[in-house]
Amino acid sequence: MPDFDIPEEALEERFITGGGPGGQNVNKVATAVQLRVNLFRLGLPPHAYRKIKELAGSRLTAANEILIQANRFRTQEANRQDARDRLADLIARAHERDARRIATKPGKAAKARRVDAKKARSSVKQGRGKIRMD
Repeated sequence: MPDFDIPEEALEERFITGGGPGGQNVNKVATAVQLRVNLFRLGLPPHAYRKIKELAGSRLTAANEILIQANRFRTQEANRQDARDRLADLIARAHERDARRIATKPGKAAKARRVDAKKARSSVKQGRGKIRMD
């Protein structure tokens, strides 16, 4: 996969206060980053576009934007880099093509085993009928 450059106009960053442990600092300082990425502006090939939508899962919004939230670190810059790294990893995985599946058919022996198993099961069920006294 060639190195993919993420266009800056496709990105929108917002710094928000992070949750979790950290005391007053977490409540006062906006160190967590929320990165929104417009999928249309990325200019991905069709196969990568389909795969990135699948990989994004619940991070994909109705407006076809991927929302990545990073609050692992204590500084804005570290969280910003973390969010961009996660986006780059997602795009790299989207460019990987899946191996083509080769359709196969069952052999004669497998078909015969299947029919024999069905016949055996049929005879078991046949024996469950009402008993007639003739």
